[in-house]
Amino acid sequence: MVEDESIGEAENFANIELNKISEWATYNKIKFNERKSKVMLMTRRKRKERKEIAIYLNNRQIPQVQTLKYLGMIFDRKLTFKEHTNYVTNKCMKLIFTLAISAKLNWGLNHKALKTICLGGILPLLLYGAPVWVKAMTLKSYNGKIIRIQRITNIKIAKAFRTVLNEALCVLTELTPIAIKTEEMAKLYQLTIGSPIKNVIVDNDMEVKH
Repeated sequence: MVEDESIGEAENFANIELNKISEWATYNKIKFNERKSKVMLMTRRKRKERKEIAIYLNNRQIPQVQTLKYLGMIFDRKLTFKEHTNYVTNKCMKLIFTLAISAKLNWGLNHKALKTICLGGILPLLLYGAPVWVKAMTLKSYNGKIIRIQRITNIKIAKAFRTVLNEALCVLTELTPIAIKTEEMAKLYQLTIGSPIKNVIVDNDMEVKH
């Protein structure tokens, strides 16, 4: 990553550093594939600026993209995480559709089995990278998509009607609302990995007692 006050200077610095990398690779008898490399301009400035940049690796220009997938997360040029939200929700919907085949109202997998599948498959997918994109949950358009996925999953687990309130579904399935769970993961990351704070007690999930 290269950062500067102007796009032109950032472009120059990027080319200088990539040239160093290319020379180092040649000296060590290896080569980085420029065809598999991408470049993305990230800025939140509202004023009009040139959006095209020319970055070179091995004397070939690297393709410029608007979104970039890195370690399973999709980053866009303004860090809104819109594409990541769409990607995750679409992937979860496919899993839920498959799950629905074996989760009918009067037959199929029971409550416990469905909950195990949710906790082991769908929920980790929804929460992946939460400390990075947690701020996107403040926007209703993104928040609503994530909540919708949990709602549909909870309906399948509880085998309830679609008219049941989302809060009631979370009580029936004994699952923490996804908005709260996302914020919890982000704060837990800051406490344990990001910037540890001494003498802080962190609560863990507790089983609901009937």
